[in-house]
Amino acid sequence: MINTLPSPKTIGKAKKLGRGYGSGVGGHTVGRGGKGQTARSGHKSPRPGFEGGQNPISRRLPKLRGFSRAYFTNKVKNSPIQLSDLEVLAKELKVTDIDINTLIENGLLTPKYNKDLGVKVLFDKEVSTKMNLKNLQTSEKAKASIEKAGGSVE
Repeated sequence: MINTLPSPKTIGKAKKLGRGYGSGVGGHTVGRGGKGQTARSGHKSPRPGFEGGQNPISRRLPKLRGFSRAYFTNKVKNSPIQLSDLEVLAKELKVTDIDINTLIENGLLTPKYNKDLGVKVLFDKEVSTKMNLKNLQTSEKAKASIEKAGGSVE
């Protein structure tokens, strides 16, 4: 503990730089390296991307132009609906004809349903209730299960 304290001889005596070669502390560069901008007082690193006043590469290069594959992708996003949910709808409410409006009225789709969104009925279990789907996409297994129960997919 006491060995970490500075000796009284060195307290308050910081090494003074820039007093010539004879002082034993630095020469004419005084620990600042070479000459120029970095040797001056007040110097700090410039912002990232700064190139000394030269037009930076981010401005020299042209903007990316051309087309993107995203333009050609399918804009319709399908909302998945499980086949078991439709069976519950058909059993409890005794609805045989199911379309988008029926799904919105019964809360399976949000009222803010956008016409760009599609609906796809996905198979999750076999159904036994007869139902007729109109203007709804279905997976092949879901279609087979509906037709097996006596329903139809249009």
